[in-house]
Amino acid sequence: MKPDSYRAAIYRGIGKVDVVDLPYPECGDDDVIVRNLMCGVCGSDIHAFRHGGDEHMIWKDHEFGHEALSEVVEIGSNVKGLSVGDHVFPNQGKALRDMNRMGTVGGFSEFIRIPQCEVGYSVLKIDNDIPVRTAVLFEPFVIGTRGALSLGPGPGKGAIVFGGGIIGMSAAIMLSWLGCDKVMVVDISEFRLENAKSFGLVTCNPAKEDLAQKALAEFGSQQTFFGERCGADLYLDAIGMKVAIDNFAMLAGREARLAIVGVHHEPVPLDLLQVCYGNWHIGGCGNIAIEDAVGEIVAMMKSGRFDLSSLVTHEYGVDRIEEALVMGGNAGEAQKVCVSFEPA
Repeated sequence: MKPDSYRAAIYRGIGKVDVVDLPYPECGDDDVIVRNLMCGVCGSDIHAFRHGGDEHMIWKDHEFGHEALSEVVEIGSNVKGLSVGDHVFPNQGKALRDMNRMGTVGGFSEFIRIPQCEVGYSVLKIDNDIPVRTAVLFEPFVIGTRGALSLGPGPGKGAIVFGGGIIGMSAAIMLSWLGCDKVMVVDISEFRLENAKSFGLVTCNPAKEDLAQKALAEFGSQQTFFGERCGADLYLDAIGMKVAIDNFAMLAGREARLAIVGVHHEPVPLDLLQVCYGNWHIGGCGNIAIEDAVGEIVAMMKSGRFDLSSLVTHEYGVDRIEEALVMGGNAGEAQKVCVSFEPA
C-alpha cells in the first residue's frame, strides 16, 4: 500500500536542513518511483552545509543528496528493463532530466520520482546480490575509478595516493584491483590509515614518518636529473591541497604520472623545469562516463576481494541529517557517513 507522504531533507542554506513530510509522488506511464535504501554524504554536501551550496549545484530549498542506492517500487507502463525490487543508482542530473540538479537528486529523501525513466541513462542497475553497504559506495568509486584509469595502471607499476578519504580510498582500491603491484595511501588521519591497511594498502603518515624515506623504502629509487627519486610510477591527488602537489614534485621520477582528482580552490606553484626534464604527465580527474564505469566497479564489488562495507563507518536516520553532515567532515573518526532508510 502506498504511503500518503514521505520524509524528505530540504537544504535551507548554511548550517540548516529541514526534514519535512511531502506528498507521495504519482508515477506516470513513463516514470519510475524508487525508495532510497541508503545515501552517502558527499564532500559537496558537507561544503554546502558549512559554506553554501551553489558552486556544487546544491540549491537552497531543494531536496538533496546524490549518492543513493535505491529500490524500484513502482514502474510506469511504458518503462522497460526494470522490475519491482531492482536496485538502482539514480544517475544524478540524468535521473531528473536536469543537469542543474546534479546535487539535488533527492537521495536524502525516502522516495524519488524518476521522470521519463530510461535504464542505463536515468538509472543504472546495480546487482541486488551486492550488499547495500557496499553498493551505496558506487558513486564515489566512479570518481576514484576515473582517476585510477587515467593513470594507466597495471602490473609492474607502483602507485601513491595522497588522501585517505573515501575518494582516495576508492582510487587506491581500484589501482590495486586494476593490477598495480603496490599502492600507498598518504594521510595524517591514523583512523583512515588503519582502514587502508585492512585493504592490503601500504600507508604513510607524513606527520609522524619521513614520506620520502618511506616511499623509497617501499618503491625503490631511481636516479634523475634532479637526484634520487621514488620508483613509484603513478600518483593521485585526492585532497586538492598544495601539500599533495609539493609531495608529488618531491617524489616523482622520470615519466611519473599524476591525476588531480581533489578540487583545488587556490593556485599551486609547480616547477615546470622539473615537468620538462622529468617528462611528467599531469592530468585531471579522468573522463569515463558514469554509465561506462558500471561494469568494472560492479565486477570489483562482486569479487569479494574487498570488504567495502567497512568503509561505511557511520549511519544516521534522515531525521539526524545535520549530525550526519557534521560527522562527514570528521576525518579523525569517519570514513564514509551515510543516511540510511533501512532498519538498523
